[in-house]
Amino acid sequence: MDIFAQWEPNVRGYCRTFPTVFKSASNARQVDEEGRSYIDFFGGAGVLNFGHNNPHMKRALIDFIEADGPAHSLDMSTSVKRDFMKAFADTILKPRKMTYKMQFTGPTGTNAVEAALKLARRVTGRTNVIAFSHGFHGMTLGSLACTANDYFRNAAGVPLEHVTRFPFGCDIDDLEARYADSSSGYAHPAAVLVEPIQAEGGVNLASAEWLKGLQEFCRKHGALLILDDIQAGCGRTGSYFSFDDMGLDPDIVCLAKGIGGFGTPLAMNLIKPEHDEHWQPGEHTGTFRGQGFSFVAGREALKYFENDDFLKDVKRKGKEMEARLNALAKSHKALGAEVRGRGMLYGLDVKNGDVAKAAVAHAFKNGLLIGACGTGGRVLKLIPPLTTPDEDLDEGLGILEAALTAVGREAA
Repeated sequence: MDIFAQWEPNVRGYCRTFPTVFKSASNARQVDEEGRSYIDFFGGAGVLNFGHNNPHMKRALIDFIEADGPAHSLDMSTSVKRDFMKAFADTILKPRKMTYKMQFTGPTGTNAVEAALKLARRVTGRTNVIAFSHGFHGMTLGSLACTANDYFRNAAGVPLEHVTRFPFGCDIDDLEARYADSSSGYAHPAAVLVEPIQAEGGVNLASAEWLKGLQEFCRKHGALLILDDIQAGCGRTGSYFSFDDMGLDPDIVCLAKGIGGFGTPLAMNLIKPEHDEHWQPGEHTGTFRGQGFSFVAGREALKYFENDDFLKDVKRKGKEMEARLNALAKSHKALGAEVRGRGMLYGLDVKNGDVAKAAVAHAFKNGLLIGACGTGGRVLKLIPPLTTPDEDLDEGLGILEAALTAVGREAA
């Protein structure tokens, strides 16, 4: 029995899918103890937008450590936090005429969602939240209540309450009719919580029209619109926010994962100033809000968005991914596969969890890390670093193509 099986709990998951011990990593590749290199199309589930050990961030972090910079600071003011906030305001917020406050909630996405839910309930005086089928928002009780997947929900051990769930992409007129009817039994919500792109739920894309309909619904009924852009944000879709250019003005935006740049944890909510007034000093706190390493690396990450070159390259690579996946789906018609995605976030829905699982295993044996998501794990999710070199992208897509061909042959 190895040390992991002996001492880690049964709840461990990803190491079962990728049964090796990794020793080093650079950009879009990881290398195990045996010296075998793997192309990473998993990308830390959206954390590693800028690759493993990004050299610009690594240099900045080394300089920060050698200068005895404050690695941990709760929510005290530090020079690196100031640098990050100024860069975020100048690079991301001001060009979009956004005036959000930046609340550092704690180091992970579920912390951001929990804080957003708490504030929405505080602002409105209501308890119920609207969430959607196939949504994924985190593992702590509040965000888990908004998560749809029964496998995760069943581990809670307590009732998951104060959430009303509707189908993702539901008819807005029907939603409106339910809440307009005073005898419907539907309590007016504190918030609508939605992912513009459901990554973990199967790479399901919300239309701009539908999201604008939700926004209008929120305005009419005095609810807050919370956009969870934790996995699909930070440049992943070819724009900084996955909802850019949709005409949306959300009350709260939840960010995490890629915002820390280097793979170090950071989560942040963007909050409209009028809602921020409902917080009292120190009312929502957390030990790991002042992540010096993440502020330093996150500041470096923002440099990628100072002009359009980086995002143009993301879109170019995304079109290559889309074309290759469409060709793959066409050549495997028996699977009835469907391609969904935008930018460098794509899903290949092979309609069968066993087929997807076999493809993941075959790809791993041949040097590709890729994960499955969606109902029954039937969607192969591609979320490689945005900095992935063309040759690695091409090779990785080739390994995936070979994996599906092999799985199809074995099933025949």
